[in-house]
Amino acid sequence: MDLSVFIARRITFQSQRKFSKLSVRIAIIGIMLSVSVMILSLAVMRGFKGTIREKIRGFSGDVIVMKYDLNASMETSAFSIGPDTLKQLTALPNVSFIQPYAIKPGIINTNEEIEGVVLKGVDKNYRWDYFKTIVTEGKVINFADSVNADRQIMISKYLANRLKLKVGDDFLMYFVQEPLRKRKFEICGIFDLGVEEVDKNYVIGSLSVIRRLNNWAEQQVGGYEMRIQDFNALDATASQVYYELPPKTKSWSVKEYYPEIFDWLSLLDINTQVILALMLAVAVINMISALLIMILERTNMIGILKALGMRNWSIQRVFLLNAAWLIGLGLLLGNGLALSLGYFQTYTHFFKLDQASYYMSFVPVELNVRDIAFVNIGTLLICVLVLVIPSAIVSRILPVKAIQFK
Repeated sequence: MDLSVFIARRITFQSQRKFSKLSVRIAIIGIMLSVSVMILSLAVMRGFKGTIREKIRGFSGDVIVMKYDLNASMETSAFSIGPDTLKQLTALPNVSFIQPYAIKPGIINTNEEIEGVVLKGVDKNYRWDYFKTIVTEGKVINFADSVNADRQIMISKYLANRLKLKVGDDFLMYFVQEPLRKRKFEICGIFDLGVEEVDKNYVIGSLSVIRRLNNWAEQQVGGYEMRIQDFNALDATASQVYYELPPKTKSWSVKEYYPEIFDWLSLLDINTQVILALMLAVAVINMISALLIMILERTNMIGILKALGMRNWSIQRVFLLNAAWLIGLGLLLGNGLALSLGYFQTYTHFFKLDQASYYMSFVPVELNVRDIAFVNIGTLLICVLVLVIPSAIVSRILPVKAIQFK
């Protein structure tokens, strides 16, 4: 066995520490807390970004196709894409499906309350997979009976509370056009997306209602929503869609359609990087302090080893290996603490948030194996490499003085 390894094991596991005992424990606790904070910071960042991204994607898709014109109102302009072009778009490598929609502003009048909203119309081919997960009362629109489906509408929990409505209630919705038109709807379901910009503005109804109100042809729509398989390839897929579109149409990625939300999410990366740097600095400083105290405590031993002919680097390795084992213990405890808190929050949602400010009612946690490996390997390597510098103090210790040191 290598002599440095042998001595490092002896002073790590079998020696009776004196005044360095407290400093070593503090260093281990510092590393444990730093590692757990780093892992949880990455997990919370991933959870935030993933949860909010899925909310926006679930409501509006990944790529939105609309008519290219100067219309700046909330109401979409009518257009249509031929079946051959739709087939080509669906055949793109990363595209899962395409579904039509249209939006039209209106005014809800009920219980002596008036609320301006936007009716989003969908048809029988609409994918309700995500909406079914956020429906809090009732159910999604049933298009099996087209006549009945035209009377059904879904509203958000925000609007339901504001207008004092529940599933089964009906109300009149007025559409400001010439002539003024109104339609009576019955609430079939209440959803809670958690994004205030959507919840306080949008209701979901039948696309055929908007077609009749606007006197559109059967094949005309206000836009198309496209869902893709790999969100990381969003920009490339959006470019492919753009070049496949016919003239007078344009596509936007969901990032371009909701820039304020995705710009806010990008700030989370900067915040997380700052937290990682600070926590890593705490871990390094703790270990430097502990290492210097351990060297001070072992000054007599260092002098004896030098007198016996052991080289400076070999003695440095003793303390670096000792520090590496202590760092490893801190990493092990830190991982245990982070995973325990992470899974506890995942299954209990104990730590709550203000949904109006954060788009969700609890702190989301998404633990990732790569992030955990990155934190552990990075912390171990950086701490050991940084400790090489203070460990060089060994070379300045003279054997004669060190042996007499008490």
